[in-house]
Amino acid sequence: MRLVSFLQVLLLLAILAYLTLFTLENPALVRLPLPFGRGELSLSVGVTVALFALIGAAYAALLLVPPVWQERLRRRHERRERRAVEERLTATLQARLGAMPAALLATTPAPGSDERQPL
Repeated sequence: MRLVSFLQVLLLLAILAYLTLFTLENPALVRLPLPFGRGELSLSVGVTVALFALIGAAYAALLLVPPVWQERLRRRHERRERRAVEERLTATLQARLGAMPAALLATTPAPGSDERQPL
């Protein structure tokens, strides 16, 4: 999916470069028809290129926003699940430690200690 977005951005940059060259070669007016047959809009080629470059940038941003948003939501969901699992494990461990008799805890050597219990 990232490759497709990358290729689309490259295509938009290539179109922008081509339009820039066209602007430099032809400093004239461009007539853009308005919707619903209400006449036309006359703009210089430079303004027209800038307008369409902004439209292309908005399009590229709209292509890139949904994957970023989905990744953010996925990470938030994973963080929430991990926190819930850790809380359950902590509660289970505390319950098991609380259920052990105190005498057993006092006579059990700490792990890693070399002290031997008398027989």
